[in-house]
Amino acid sequence: MNLKMIGIDFTSAAITVRQCFSFTRNGMAAAMEQLKQKKEIRGCVLISTCNRMELWLSLREETKLALPELLCSLKGLSVQAYRKYLVWRENEEAVNHLFYLSAGMKSQIVGEDQILTQVGEALIFARQQECTDRILEVLFRMAVTAGKQVKSCVTMDKANFSAAHQAVDFLKGKGNVLSGKKCLVIGNGEMGKLTAQALMEEGADVTVTVRQYKSGMVQIPQGAKRIDYGERYQYIPACDLIVSATASPNVTITREMLQKCFAGDDNENTPARQQIYVDLAVPRDIETCIAEMENVEYYDMDSLPIRAQSQEMRNQYRQAEEILAEEIHKFLVWQECRDLVPRIQRIGMETAEELVWRMEKPFGELCLSGVEKESLRQQLKITAAKVVDKLLFELRDQAEPETLQKTVEIMEQVYGNPTEIQDCET
Repeated sequence: MNLKMIGIDFTSAAITVRQCFSFTRNGMAAAMEQLKQKKEIRGCVLISTCNRMELWLSLREETKLALPELLCSLKGLSVQAYRKYLVWRENEEAVNHLFYLSAGMKSQIVGEDQILTQVGEALIFARQQECTDRILEVLFRMAVTAGKQVKSCVTMDKANFSAAHQAVDFLKGKGNVLSGKKCLVIGNGEMGKLTAQALMEEGADVTVTVRQYKSGMVQIPQGAKRIDYGERYQYIPACDLIVSATASPNVTITREMLQKCFAGDDNENTPARQQIYVDLAVPRDIETCIAEMENVEYYDMDSLPIRAQSQEMRNQYRQAEEILAEEIHKFLVWQECRDLVPRIQRIGMETAEELVWRMEKPFGELCLSGVEKESLRQQLKITAAKVVDKLLFELRDQAEPETLQKTVEIMEQVYGNPTEIQDCET
């Protein structure tokens, strides 16, 4: 499997950027026609919605493509200008992404239903353009099936999945005006990005902490500023609101370090003006004892009104993850079975060889020239091999992997060596 995807979505780009990568149906057809001309591409699918665009490619083995350049060339855009907004995945990481995407687990409103239809429609359109191959067909079909299973087995309460938005609504309900306020969001994972986005929607001046990894550029929501995570304490005194939302087990703000931020202030190592601290992490990111400091207003998941919903949310998400993990495993097992293709083809050839050997006596009785007999032998080999291949390939697609593996092993024992078969016949 050489599977790639590249895309852009609401977590890393504003609508003004996303719309540059949007495809109409005619545009999708034209792009796919271009991609079909590339010999290294076996199949492609395009997903284009208001919140995301994704190009999926099944490539020939060992093929390497510069995905940002390829995508930007399809849209006539500068790769230098837009590379920072793009994200790409491959093989198992890409598979996981598509299954979660189809189930609505990567949507702006987690658990929403529309994306499932959109993924299915993308496959149908690509099929109409004769652009899919076997891997993409099975991958998208199984992802859609998994999404439907999540929808039918897990009752998603969509309001539960935006703790960040609910925290913002809670603060507004207490009379806090966020427009123009300086806010620091610690963490740039899914929750951090949602928090930054929710605050920017209220007109806040948002800065997000990032950690620089060797793997490449860290993406944050369009419009937000960034500082290195290690600089957070220097930045905090200038902020009105600090939200921590990481998945790290480590504490991001301690009382001791926070007090050092304000050393020299008239209020004895406390903020000179009111500050709000919100901890959206589970387990907590911020030491709860900072609530004892003057001019500090502190909230965590237990003190926010979304506590019960948050627990329900985590339970629902966990149920969905269990379903998706099982369905992803099924696809990966199917993919492993594709490795049996050379063995299946070899069985077909060896079976054909035996068939021709068994037909030697009838061949000798035919009133044909030597050339004609040899031509007939070759045609018979090809036909017999195709019949056996068709049977085994259908078995590959329909049977359980264990059944297929055992069947191939048995047939290899029977047809493993035509010469041995001839020698033991009487």
